[in-house]
Order: sequence, then structure tokens, then C-alpha cells
Amino acid sequence: MSSIFIPEGYRPLLDLYDKQKAIGTIHTIFEEKLSEALNLNRVSAPLFVEAGTGLNDDLNGVERPVSFDIKEDGRTCQVVHSLAKWKRQALKNYDYYPGNGLYANMNAIRRDEELDNLHSVYVDQWDWEKVINEEDRTEAYLKDTVCAIVEAICDTEIELRKKYPQLRALPFMDRNVSFITSQELEDMFPGKTSKERENAYLKDHHTTFIMKIGGALASGKPHDGRAPDYDDWDLNGDILVWNNVLGIAFELSSMGIRVSPESLDRQLSIAGCDDRRSLPFHKALLAGELPYTIGGGIGQSRLCMMLLGAAHIGEVQSAVWDEETHTVCRDNGIPIL
Repeated sequence: MSSIFIPEGYRPLLDLYDKQKAIGTIHTIFEEKLSEALNLNRVSAPLFVEAGTGLNDDLNGVERPVSFDIKEDGRTCQVVHSLAKWKRQALKNYDYYPGNGLYANMNAIRRDEELDNLHSVYVDQWDWEKVINEEDRTEAYLKDTVCAIVEAICDTEIELRKKYPQLRALPFMDRNVSFITSQELEDMFPGKTSKERENAYLKDHHTTFIMKIGGALASGKPHDGRAPDYDDWDLNGDILVWNNVLGIAFELSSMGIRVSPESLDRQLSIAGCDDRRSLPFHKALLAGELPYTIGGGIGQSRLCMMLLGAAHIGEVQSAVWDEETHTVCRDNGIPIL
């Protein structure tokens, strides 16, 4: 059974027909804004990758990928969790150059996800990646990229509300980004969980980038899990906004400057994942054969939820939910697709 929160007095701002049209509008506008802001080209992306290549995103290392065999030759393939590592390989294969990048519409199945207002077994996001120079692997470059993404979201919001004036009842997203490290956040709110710290901080800083996620904090625990083989834990973070409908900190994007051969070597050891060194992707990365990159994922349904003022992710994507979720949402005026 999934966990559901029903906001008091909640009613959708758009009916089902207009909501479907608005979702398409968001995709069209935001893809254009994002590609212009970061100089990205759209590419086709895989729904699955071959097992044993190291290309699938292993998330926290315990999630089970959906696997199947190919009748023709018996190879095992896995439905992607994300395209975090595939994109970096693609940038090399497609001969992209520094300052230029790609984005793709990524669809994934995360069978072990705990279902609630924000999480579904079905995951959709804009997965993007960009080639950078080694000297661009800096906190300043990371922050500039975060600000560019936030500007693209805010500009999308403005155009969307011109087409759907009903959405003007929602407060605008704050363009001013507050930057804070995960350790600073822990120091500010000792004794709280990471989610409690995010909620406490976002109440006053409505658009925030929490930096340096993956490594252990002074408490001995990381702020959140992060695989050791794509983000550099010292040069990454999450974009969060304050969700007025749900009254919580709301993650829109996980992103970062990707690991160098040196930081990959260090993080594999810290995470106890030395067995990955023998995988083709990791061998190439450790040997310096892949370009330096920055990249991330921006949740498509998450962004639609925020811009449309939806209370449940099932309002903006078609997935599978238990009967109680359907009943509770129906009884409280939340239309699940």
C-alpha cells in the first residue's frame, strides 16, 4: 500500500482535458528552454542496456533492475534506472566537444520504489549531459549551470500561465537560488533527518541547491545515497523548491560534475564497489578514455506536478497504484490517471 497525503481543501486547477494539453505544453516549452540554456541537442535513448557493461545506473546498489533475456542470443538486458552513465559514453561515441551536450527523454522502471505522492514505479525525466573542459570542474561552473536550469524552469512557468490563466492562483517559483552544502545543513539542524533538514531550510529559501551529496557527513551518514560512479561527491547536488500544495521541500533534479578517473577511483573504494573496476564502462573511465562532463536528470512528472499545482504524481503520469490509493484519491477529488 502506498502512503498518501491529502492537502486540506485541495482541488485541481485544471480539468483532465486541459491538464493533458498543459503537460504537452510544458514538455515543448521546457525542452526548448533547457536546450538553449545549456547548448544541448536531443538524442534517442535506450529503454534498456545490456547487463554487465556497467552502463546502468545502480542507484544505491540494492534496487533490483527489471531484467529479461533476448531470444536470439540469450543476452541479458536491464531496463534502465537512469541514463547517468550511458550519456557519457554517448558523448564520446557521437564526438561531442566541450560546451556542447545532449538530452534525452528517459523512461525507467524502479520496481523497489516506495510509493507516495511523489514516487511512482514509473520514472520519467529529461536526462542531460554536456562535455566540459577539465578546468571547468569547479564549484563556480556547477553553480552557473544550476542557475541556468532554474531560469529555464521559471521562463517555462511564465509562458505556461499565459496559456492557462487558472494557474495564476499558484505562487511563482523563486528564481533566486540559495546554495548550501549538505554538511552546513546538518550543522544548522542537528538531530534532524535529511528530509526534516530540507523541509526546515526550504521554508525560508524556496529554491535551493544542496551541494556535496554522497559522502559521509560528520554524523557518519550521507545526506542521501548517490552511486559512486557518475557524480563527483564534492561537485554535485540536488535542486529543490518549496511545494506550496504539499508544504514540503520538493526535489526537481539531481545533477553534478561527473567523476574524473581520480575521483572515481576514490569513490569506488569508499563505497566498497571495487568489483565495478572490471566493467567496460569503468575501465574506460579509469583509463581516461571518456570526456569530462556535467549532467543530471530533471523529473518530467515532478516538474509538471509543480507547475500545475498537482498534489499527487498520479495526476500527471499514468502508472500502477493499489486500490486503496485509487479510492482515497477519488474520495478526496484527486483524479489519478
